Amino acid sequence: MRLTRKRLCSFLIALYCLFSLYAAYRVFLGPRRRPPATTARGPRKGAAPARERRGRESTLGSEEWNPWEGDEITEHRHRVKTSLQILNKSTKGNTDHRVQIWGKAAIGLYLWEHIFEGVLDPPDVTAQWREGKSTIGRTHYSFITGPAVAPGYFSTDVNNVVLVLNGREKAKVSYATQWLLYAQTLVQSQKLQHVAVVLLGNEHCSNDWVAQFLKSNGGFVELLFITYDSPWINDVDVFQWPLGVATYRNFPVVEASWRMVYDERPYLCNFLGTVYKNSSRQELMNILKQDGNDKLCRITAREQWQPQETNESLRNYRDTLLRSDLTLCPAGVNTECYRIYEACSYGSVPVVEDVMTPGACGNTSAQHSAPLRLLKAMGAPFIFVKNWKELPAILEKEKTINLQEKIERRKILLQWYQRFKTELKVKFTNILESSFLMNNKS
Repeated sequence: MRLTRKRLCSFLIALYCLFSLYAAYRVFLGPRRRPPATTARGPRKGAAPARERRGRESTLGSEEWNPWEGDEITEHRHRVKTSLQILNKSTKGNTDHRVQIWGKAAIGLYLWEHIFEGVLDPPDVTAQWREGKSTIGRTHYSFITGPAVAPGYFSTDVNNVVLVLNGREKAKVSYATQWLLYAQTLVQSQKLQHVAVVLLGNEHCSNDWVAQFLKSNGGFVELLFITYDSPWINDVDVFQWPLGVATYRNFPVVEASWRMVYDERPYLCNFLGTVYKNSSRQELMNILKQDGNDKLCRITAREQWQPQETNESLRNYRDTLLRSDLTLCPAGVNTECYRIYEACSYGSVPVVEDVMTPGACGNTSAQHSAPLRLLKAMGAPFIFVKNWKELPAILEKEKTINLQEKIERRKILLQWYQRFKTELKVKFTNILESSFLMNNKS
C-alpha cells in the first residue's frame, strides 16, 4: 500500500513537471499569434493615429479616409512622384544645397505649412521662436519665424537665404527695408552668398521701393517671388507667387475628408465679408436678393473690414465653406483674395470676379491673361464671371446639378488644389537650385 502511494505521488509529480515544461515552451518558444488586421477604412475605433500632423484641421474626426480613390489615386501619386523625380535627377556627385527661410510675414506660413507641408516647433503660434526642417530634392530647408527672429539677434550658418517680407503698406515697407539692409550687410561681409525674396506685394502693385535691391538693378536679391499680377513678372528673376490663405487669421491646413466630398451641402453659395460702398460687392448683394437667391445662400455682410477673427467667427467661416457648393469671390482692392484659396481647401468652387482692379497691376505683354495669371496658367477649375449679372444664370444651373455631379466636381477641385501646391513646391525649389547652384559654379 505504501509502495502504491509512492508510485502515485511520483506519477503526479512527473505529470506536473511535463505540464510545466509544455507551458513554458508555448509561452517562450512557441509560434506567436498575429494581431488582428486593421480594416481598410483605418484603425479600429479608439486607436491612436500613427502620426499626428500639427497645425492641420480635419473635418473627418476619428475616421481616416483618402479622397483620391481608384484610378484617381494612381494618377495623383504618379504626378507627384514624377514632379519630385525631376528634383532628384542628375544629383549624383552634387553636394547638398542648404537654404534657410526667414519668415517675417504671415505669407511665409503659407509657403512652409501649406505648400511645403512642413511643421513648426513649438506648434504655439504665439511662441517667440518657431522653426522647422524639410528636404526637397537635394535641398535641405530650414525655416525660422517669430518675434525673436530679429536682425543681428540670431546666428547665420548658411550661405543661402529666402527672406519672406510684407510690403503691402507703408509701415510694412519700412520694416521690410530694415531686413533687406541687414541681408545686404551680410552679403557684403560674405556671410551670405545668395538671397531670394518672397514678397507680399502692394495690392495696387506699387512696389518700386524694392526695385533697388534686385540684382538686375545693381542690388543683391537674385530672385523675387511676388504676389498679385505685377508687371515685373518675367519668369527669369521675378516670378508670380500666390496670395494663399489668411494665415494671419490662423486659417489652418485642411485635410480632405469623406464628408467634404460626399455630403449634401445645404447652401447653394456663400459670401461672408465686407461690402464697400460703390463697389461691385454692393451690386452682388442686390443681385442675390433677386428671385430669393439670398435665401438659398449663406450671406453675412459687414460694412467695415475686420483684420482679426475670433475662434467663433473662424469656426463659423470654415463651416460655411464646408456646407456651400459655391463660394462667391468678388474683387476687393485686388482681384486675388484669400477667399479663393480657402474655398479650394474645403472643396467649395470659387466663383471669381474676373476683372482688373485699379492700380499698376497687369502686364501689357500678357494683358489677355490678367488678372490671376498664375491660377489660370495652372488650369484652376473655377467659375469666372466678368459681371455679377451672370450670377442668376449660374445659380439656376446649379439647382439642376445632382449630388453625384457635385461630388465629381469637388474631387476635381481638391485634386487640382493639391497638385497646384505640389507643383509650386517643385517650381520654387527648381528655380532656387538653378539660380544659386549655377552661380556657385560660375
